Formats: sequence, structure tokens, C-alpha cells
Amino acid sequence: MSCEEMYMLYHGIMLPKESHCGESLKFAEEFTFKDDDVAVAVYPKSGTIWMQEILPLVLNGGDLTPIQTIPNWDRVPWLEEKRLALVVDKLKSPRGLVTHFPYHLMPPSFHASKAKVIYVMRNPKDVLVSSYHFHKMAEFLETPATLDEFMEKFLEGKVMFGKWTDHVKGWTSTDLGDRIMHITYEEMVQDLPAALRRISDFLGRNLSEATIQKIAEHCSFKTMKTNNMSNFSLVPKMYMNSDMSPFLRKGIAGDWKNHFSPEQLARFTSVIRKEMEGEIFSLPWSMD
Repeated sequence: MSCEEMYMLYHGIMLPKESHCGESLKFAEEFTFKDDDVAVAVYPKSGTIWMQEILPLVLNGGDLTPIQTIPNWDRVPWLEEKRLALVVDKLKSPRGLVTHFPYHLMPPSFHASKAKVIYVMRNPKDVLVSSYHFHKMAEFLETPATLDEFMEKFLEGKVMFGKWTDHVKGWTSTDLGDRIMHITYEEMVQDLPAALRRISDFLGRNLSEATIQKIAEHCSFKTMKTNNMSNFSLVPKMYMNSDMSPFLRKGIAGDWKNHFSPEQLARFTSVIRKEMEGEIFSLPWSMD
């Protein structure tokens, strides 16, 4: 398929037609957020699936039922994707949602509500590598020829949901006050129980230490990789070809070091640094 057949443009950003359409985007624009809703905002390949596992367990006090019986795309659906309209009436309060939307595309009802949002960031070098492998296995996305070629598209924002830097800048300069929490993928990898305590406190759940440890165990990469409700094994190969690359690949921080040449690192770092110039927010990773 051609690029035009695979993607649609929405306010200047590319979205895959397989999971998005005019109707789903209109549904997102008109979606009514409730005050007790919790959204996870995240640039693609930065921890979305992980948060779809974590959020229901934090909100329900560690009840494993949702992660064992409901596919992740239905238990914490994407705001902008086609599935939301089909499952929204089945979501129990407090509802968990995920979105790849940049901040400026969030619907009016989100801003008018008291809904909370967790913004998850990941080192962009690892985002690039994860996205590169995902594009190779996702049959509904353009297959990259080389990492070099894909890096240029990533840096130019000619990938789904646009530039990583635009996404981060938008979500780190909001006026949401105590309605937003920022956390990094790396923090979660380094100490998941500590990250869960932060999330629990932010959402006012006051989970016990035993529940925190239980959630951490069931949300480990090893456990998720064997959970058919979470590892995307239910998706037919015509959409995601796991022979090319597993959907849940490594779940580590720093895999970029196994992929970047010195020249690629210099190019990538130069562009990201230039795009982040003048920002009050500083990136929590070394770009070297």
C-alpha cells in the first residue's frame, strides 16, 4: 500500500487509517470527560501498553480481573481510535483512557473537567528504536528501509503523531496544575514499585504496600509478555506480524546503544537539542 492509503492527515499530523477515521476523530473531539476520568498521554512507543496494564489495577485496588479478561485496547481504550465508540458504554468509573494526542488536540471537555492526566515520557533515542521495530512488524504502517531513513522521518515529524519534540513541549507546558503528573519510562524501569506509589498518591488511591508489590509483579515485562490480554497475540498476523518482531520486544532502557552509530547519535542529538532550545523544561536524560 502507498503512504496515502495507509495514513490520513489530521490537523497536520499523520494517523494510521487502520485505527483512525473521520468518525473516530469527531467522536474524540466531542467526547465528554468526567471529573473522575484518568487519561494517560504518551507519544507512541513510550510506555502506552505498560500504562494500560498499570492504570486499571491502581484504580481498582489491585483486582486482576480486567488484565486477565479484557484486551488492553478495550480496558483502557485510545481516545482517538475507532474502538472507543464501541466500548465506551462498558467502561466503569473511574474510567481509564490513553491518548497519543498532542496537548493542543485534547477535546474541550477535558479542559473543562477535573479529569487527571499522567504524561509518560521516554528517552527519544529508545522511542526511535522501538518505533523502528514496530513499523517493521505492523502491516498497517509504512515499512522502513533502514534506520537512517526512519530517523530522518522521525526527526522531521513525518511519522504518526508528528514530532516527538512538539509532543513533549506541549505536554510539559500545560496550565493543568495539579491535574497532571509527569513520569518517565526510565523511572518505571528502574523502580516500578516507587513509580506505582507516585501514581497511587497522585490518583488518591492510598494503596497498601502489599497491593503495590502485587501490581508491580503483574505489570512486569516478563508477566505481560505471557499475558494474551496484553501482548497483542490476539491480533491477526495480517495486522501485526510477530515473525518480523515481537510486539513486546525488550522492555528495557538504553537499547538505542545497540543500534546507533556515532554519526547517527551526533545527527539525532543535534536536532533534538536545537528543537528544545529555549524550553524551561529540561530533558531528564543525557542526549550523548
